Amino acid sequence: MRRRPLLLGALAAPLAIHDARAQAARTLRVIPQANLTSLDPIWTTAVVTRNHGFLVYDTLTSEDAEGRVKPQMLEGWTVSDDRLSWRFTLREGLRFHDNAPVRSADCIASIKRWAQRETFGQIAGGAVEEWRALDDRRFEAKLRRPFPLLALALGRGQGPAFILPERLAMTDAATQVREATGSGPFRFLADQWSPGARAVWAKFDGYVPRQEAPDGLAGGKVARVDRVEWNVISDSATAAGAMSNGEQDYWEYAAHDLIPLLRRSREAVVEQRLIHGTYGCLRFNHLHAPFNNPRVRQAVAMAVDQRDYLRAVAGEDPRGWGVMEGVFPAGGPLATDAGADILKTRSVDRARAALRESGYNGERVVLITPSDYPQINALSLVTHDLLRRMGMNVELVASDWGTLVQRRASREPVERGGWSIFHTTGSGDALALPPVHLFLRANGANAWFGWPDDPLIERDRLAFLDAETEAEQQAIARRLNEQAMRTLPYVPLGYYWQPTALNRRVTGAFKVPATVFWNIGKSA
Repeated sequence: MRRRPLLLGALAAPLAIHDARAQAARTLRVIPQANLTSLDPIWTTAVVTRNHGFLVYDTLTSEDAEGRVKPQMLEGWTVSDDRLSWRFTLREGLRFHDNAPVRSADCIASIKRWAQRETFGQIAGGAVEEWRALDDRRFEAKLRRPFPLLALALGRGQGPAFILPERLAMTDAATQVREATGSGPFRFLADQWSPGARAVWAKFDGYVPRQEAPDGLAGGKVARVDRVEWNVISDSATAAGAMSNGEQDYWEYAAHDLIPLLRRSREAVVEQRLIHGTYGCLRFNHLHAPFNNPRVRQAVAMAVDQRDYLRAVAGEDPRGWGVMEGVFPAGGPLATDAGADILKTRSVDRARAALRESGYNGERVVLITPSDYPQINALSLVTHDLLRRMGMNVELVASDWGTLVQRRASREPVERGGWSIFHTTGSGDALALPPVHLFLRANGANAWFGWPDDPLIERDRLAFLDAETEAEQQAIARRLNEQAMRTLPYVPLGYYWQPTALNRRVTGAFKVPATVFWNIGKSA
């Protein structure tokens, strides 16, 4: 009597296995650099949220691999002879994930919100007197003064003006947008999001890519898989095992100490996908004691030896890292160590003496660190050891990266849930020019987390925009570096190269200035 159901079950089992394998072949399984807790890439500068933004949202312009600005959502733009009027035209057929058309009003609202938060956006916003829609596909910017970098600012890879529907873009810039509706190549599946475990995106069939070949962040963005799944694996050994066994396809920030193991695997390959070095940052809270005192900040800087930090992250091989005792990227046109003698002290004993003379009175220092982010956690542990050896009253508070991202926005003192120090990293191209250098911004309450206030830094950041020769730019960079070493909006920690591990079946993972998942597929 039960023979027929048993036979049907036996026949169905191979079909189910086949379907599961077929779905796996159409799914890119990713171990992200950190847990995704915020969906709003304008509210936070967390790179993991920006990576989510590149999946979900599109940008008006984009940078190619050489840093040249190209149209993306735009068909193009024109600039008036007096350079005070820019007119932009959207490509035809752009639609949001809710099937609503992308309109000029959506773009203007998104740009205005972006200009309140993003470093370069604030400068661009100050140059624009008015944004106005001409019709649903054309809009105009009226400028107070010529600003030739406007198109670049809108699509710069490290902080672009992601385009949201107007109803979401009208959200106050200091408030997180909780809904991820964009017009990019993938849709965010909110019902499958489990912060701390998994996030999922599905191919958006309504997306029409540009016809140009991909080049950096510009050109055609083609979804070559049906799904992108981020699976949070905070233990590096477990992540390496999942890559070696073929259980995952892409480990964004492969742990340096496990790279030899991955290279022995038949399933994995290790590549340097990011084209810029990763720069470490020790960030102070300038609002509260003890780091509202510049002499205390200087004492900490005297104890820093960048080589200790870089070895902790990337190992002993100096080919994987480099010292840069300045605020601009090594090897770049603005690289300088002018005024950086304080970072060449490298002495805990001298730092201890300087701390005693600074007026430090035993105030509690709360150093927050992400235990699920190995590279930044390693930087944090080195600082914790230095502060203890200097004689500071330091408390190490470990959390996941997503919680740290939320907490660093607090301006409260440590006794009310605030913080004193955190660490982060930035891509070299994000620090290459004074106007876009996030860590260098020092405009007080409107600065990035830590809120340094230094009018001299702000004066020279803006002066850089008017410099007409390379010699003038370099002179400004030297002044900026000297002033940054005096007031220390942050302590530079050098740079390292961050490798990515890929399954051998992954295709199309070309070199990029930021992590994106367009044009990546999987072979059979």
